[in-house]
Amino acid sequence: MNWKRIGATFAAIVTVVNVFIRIGAVITVPRKRRPTTALAWLLAIFAAPIPGTMALNLFGSTLLPKGRREKQSQINGFILDTTSGLDLVTKEDSWPRWFGSVVDLNRKLGAMPLVGGNDAQLYDDFADTMRAMTAALKKAQRYIHVEFYLFAYDKATIEFCQALDDAHKRGVTVRVLYDDWTTMRNPAGKKTVAWLKKTGIPYRAMLPVNARTILRRRPDLRNHRKVVVIDGTVGFMGSQNLVDPDYNKNGNKRRHLRWKDLMLRLEGPVVAGVNAIFITDWYAETDELLQREADPIHDVQDPDTLDCQIVPSGPGFEGENNLRLFNALVYGAQEKLIIVSPYFVPDDSMLYAITTAAQRGVEVQLFACEIGDQFMVYHAQRSYYETLLRAGVRIFLYEKPIVLHAKHFTVDSDVAVVGSSNMDMRSFSLDFEVSVMIRGRRFVDRLRAIEDDYRSKSRELSLAEWLDRPLLARILDNVCRLTAAVQ
Repeated sequence: MNWKRIGATFAAIVTVVNVFIRIGAVITVPRKRRPTTALAWLLAIFAAPIPGTMALNLFGSTLLPKGRREKQSQINGFILDTTSGLDLVTKEDSWPRWFGSVVDLNRKLGAMPLVGGNDAQLYDDFADTMRAMTAALKKAQRYIHVEFYLFAYDKATIEFCQALDDAHKRGVTVRVLYDDWTTMRNPAGKKTVAWLKKTGIPYRAMLPVNARTILRRRPDLRNHRKVVVIDGTVGFMGSQNLVDPDYNKNGNKRRHLRWKDLMLRLEGPVVAGVNAIFITDWYAETDELLQREADPIHDVQDPDTLDCQIVPSGPGFEGENNLRLFNALVYGAQEKLIIVSPYFVPDDSMLYAITTAAQRGVEVQLFACEIGDQFMVYHAQRSYYETLLRAGVRIFLYEKPIVLHAKHFTVDSDVAVVGSSNMDMRSFSLDFEVSVMIRGRRFVDRLRAIEDDYRSKSRELSLAEWLDRPLLARILDNVCRLTAAVQ
């Protein structure tokens, strides 16, 4: 056997395959992808054609399986039908000129209406949030819907969990959803599932990761939502997971890391929108459509109420709903824009919107973390700071060891957005998220007071300081930025 000839033939075949892979990649990869994402994939494939192509086949599409997308389309139709006539607000002279078009955009993309007659209370302390949610559970009479990216039965959540169990025992219908991968990777994951089984509370793992699902969709799609609904009258949503602020991880404990979040307690017709989010996800995982529990009309008897609109987003939608909303609001800002996001890795459109706002005279402030819990995202985020600072954006880094995990922003003195969505490409494309857009000066004033508190516990980053960084740090940041672009 002529091993030399066999080796030469094999090398020639590999060369030909690599050439065809590269040519095919140039033709197919840029389709329906952002230029930065397409470029990152092409670089990976040209550097290592066969491994790069395998990675593209596994992670290259953000689409859900056809059946799951059809479910999302069905539930969007259901939401449109059940919320018909719920647009309880009429256009007012006090609205910013651009606000009505943003409302229409959200309605078209996410099917949810803008509704008036709501009240919202802010919680920026973990213990206060847990007490408020637990107290609401104890008053439940009909049903409780709980949905968290990370659901953990631990020392910090035990009273909340006990209130769920007590409600279940007294005949209240309790349902629980949690993201499969994230919850089961937590040190308390197995104990949590064992507790749910013991109580008999109906539950489902969202987007389960196993051999069957990996063949049907990319395995890193996540449901990142945090939602609690009680009887259709009270809803909670925001950035906080149901877990101890150190996430039960020894590494976080050694570094003294603790997460700081922001949650909303909502009352009024908007709670129907929050509940629709849960109904959507329950239907996606169980095929059970909870039509009888879509009973939304509960007005707040207060003359100074808020206009609210729920904005769902994620791989189940054709458009990147949260990205489109954020860009529209940034371009609408006239005076002041404050952005709070622990993970800030924008696409080009978002980066241009923010820097353009600063350059046209809007006071733009970005709150991020001085310390990071995710190496790649932390360094990718830092690669944007020079561009932002040069454009005139003021960057405030929340002092370690606290991880400022809140996700919200305020536009002028009129509009705010609070929710689960980060300002990064993962939240735009790969994660199911939910945000609420709120119009009301008194609410914005309260949120601005919280942002003022952030500022008092942050240090402002200067351009001179940032330019003085070592060259290797800059290289690392840019390498991580390129990696983050591969979505």
